[in-house]
Amino acid sequence: MFIGHYAPAFIAAKHRKAPPLAVLVVAVQVLDYAFFSFALLGIEHYRMTPNFTASNWLDLYDMRYSHSLLGAAVLGALFGGLVLAFTRSRAAAGIAFACVLSHWLADFIVHAPDLTVAGSPPRMGLGLWNHPLAEHALEVLLAFGALRFYANRTRSVGPRSGLVLTFFASIMGMFQLTDWLGPRTTEVSASQPALALFAFTVLALLALVVQSTRAKRA
Repeated sequence: MFIGHYAPAFIAAKHRKAPPLAVLVVAVQVLDYAFFSFALLGIEHYRMTPNFTASNWLDLYDMRYSHSLLGAAVLGALFGGLVLAFTRSRAAAGIAFACVLSHWLADFIVHAPDLTVAGSPPRMGLGLWNHPLAEHALEVLLAFGALRFYANRTRSVGPRSGLVLTFFASIMGMFQLTDWLGPRTTEVSASQPALALFAFTVLALLALVVQSTRAKRA
């Protein structure tokens, strides 16, 4: 799952005590920020195995730290602690923690069995990636349905608010299409984690722009 991960961020952002949208957009990808950073550092590992699932070739055989449930909780607590330090709001920190943890729960639905509770077997995952039509539909409905929810429950600030939101949605959709339709390779290179980190960061920066053009309703 890629853009579907952002659904909890869009839904949570309308809460009056939630941290800003951009913070939540980062929160839901903290686990993948960690995984791809660890992959670049040689701490965690993946390989590209032809037809590993019907949706992609990602064989995520070593994610013991970033994608164990325990690891997700630790990363969520660390991120929530940062939010607490900056906002002095336990509610904001709790919402951020929940958004971080939502990533693991969404991955549990789509991944082949590669998730763990504490870094060692048994490995878990319901494998919806092996049913690409259903997984693609779920991803689109989650991401764009939640973005619509966010738009409907916030109000525009400035004349370009709608244009900014549309641009954000377009970039999000473009990244997802690239993930689905891009060329497959068995080569593992540093460019793959780097591109993933780039995409996450672009969407977080765009979320900064989006939040500047929206305001929470009273």
